[in-house]
Amino acid sequence: MPKMKSHGGISKKIKVRASGSTKIGHVGANHNSGKKPTDFNRKSRKGSVLSSADSKRYKRLGGIK
Repeated sequence: MPKMKSHGGISKKIKVRASGSTKIGHVGANHNSGKKPTDFNRKSRKGSVLSSADSKRYKRLGGIK
């Protein structure tokens, strides 16, 4: 059976920290920021941490161990 390809979209979006936790950007931070509240834009600059269940799923998709 051939090797599984890593999901390109996921592998570009997540970063795995040295501790093993998974960092991902906030939703809605990419465009149309002018009509969004300022506090939303400010909070979305910081990344967020995925839950353990999601990080297992995303790591498997992204081909990250």
